[in-house]
Amino acid sequence: MKDSNLFTMTERLLAARERPARKPVMYQRWEDLFFLHWECPVDLLQPLLPSGLTIDTYEGVAHIGIVGFQMCGVRPAGLPALPWLSAFNELNVRLYVRDASGEPGVYFLSLDCDRGPAVLLARSFFSLSYEFAKFTVRPGFQMDCIRNTQKQTASFSWQGIGSPKPSLPGSLEFHLVERYSFFTKHRNRLLRGQVYHSPYEICTAVATQWSDLPLVWDGLPPIARPPDLVHCSRGVKVEAFGLVPAFE
Repeated sequence: MKDSNLFTMTERLLAARERPARKPVMYQRWEDLFFLHWECPVDLLQPLLPSGLTIDTYEGVAHIGIVGFQMCGVRPAGLPALPWLSAFNELNVRLYVRDASGEPGVYFLSLDCDRGPAVLLARSFFSLSYEFAKFTVRPGFQMDCIRNTQKQTASFSWQGIGSPKPSLPGSLEFHLVERYSFFTKHRNRLLRGQVYHSPYEICTAVATQWSDLPLVWDGLPPIARPPDLVHCSRGVKVEAFGLVPAFE
């Protein structure tokens, strides 16, 4: 039964990365990503979700992720990118979920960003829980983030090992990384947003510096142990699509 369930979810993930038939509303690039993941009890994570969503496990194990990257060339469809507004940094805390129909995606506990207008636009048009934060990004894959309402800095540095390549369908890496939908709640309605991009080319990485502070900022207890999984990617070009009702 476990293998059957895994096959079903892998098929759903493969289907979700097909390009939607409707027109995108935004274009962007995500560059120099790192993915940190910890195993976490389902009972701790499920209460954090809005009604209509369920924690999506891999062989019965749930994960929580911290993902950081740089966004470049961000622009609405039909408009040019603006030098200052179209490039910024992001750090998000994410859970892996599915809706009542089995559609896989992510649910963001928080998204930190260092461009005030981008925070307001994402809250208004995508109903996402963006927070303003200060970032320092240094050469050699290093990122520092401090949320506007906090005093401590979350610091990360990472280094990839080996050659990047697409994750193998059915693998844990595929389950965590190949997510093309996100869910959000707006006016008591569960909504789903979609992105389209080529499959991530990822490699295993070493986190020479890591922090669980973003989890604590979101009200979770500190994990206080190194990530169970670390990956990185040089990035992808992204098309973003408007929100549609999710299956509740």
